Amino acid sequence: MDISEIKALNDEQIKEELEKARREVFDLRFRAVTRQLDNTSENRLVRKTVARLLTVQRERELLTSESRGENGS
Repeated sequence: MDISEIKALNDEQIKEELEKARREVFDLRFRAVTRQLDNTSENRLVRKTVARLLTVQRERELLTSESRGENGS
């Protein structure tokens, strides 16, 4: 999933995609251990997708806290 596609999602959709991606990471790890995984680079790609989803989610959290005038320090 590309970063532009992720930014187009709303918060609920990001949570759903994050849940699906984390489940896929688990499944890929399990398949790798049982030697059923053919494409080993797939695990890396899914982990990067998880990182992108978490980054966009955190950016939005920071934007909403800034707009409410909350201060992190």
